[in-house]
Amino acid sequence: METAAPQSSPTSALLTRLWERNTPILLERLATLDAAAQAAANGTLDETLRTAAQAQAHNLAGSLGMFGYPKGTAIAREIEEFLDTAGTEPSQRLSQLTKSLRTTLFPTP
Repeated sequence: METAAPQSSPTSALLTRLWERNTPILLERLATLDAAAQAAANGTLDETLRTAAQAQAHNLAGSLGMFGYPKGTAIAREIEEFLDTAGTEPSQRLSQLTKSLRTTLFPTP
């Protein structure tokens, strides 16, 4: 897991509470990205899902740095850019990016 810059205890505790409170929202955003990745892999990514996933990637890119995940921010931006330029042709790249983002945010022990 990435580590944020050293923080004071009150700040660190606040960020931990915010992370825990926002985890359900993060998981929903990741689920949207997963759905888009699956659709892209199958060649069935429609405009509605692509737009929703792009918005979720944008939201993640804008918020992950605050929690000490600069790598997560970079991956989310890459997903956002991919979705901005991707057509509806089959692609495994989006799946690779979403898996990388999930692993960055929620590493398995």
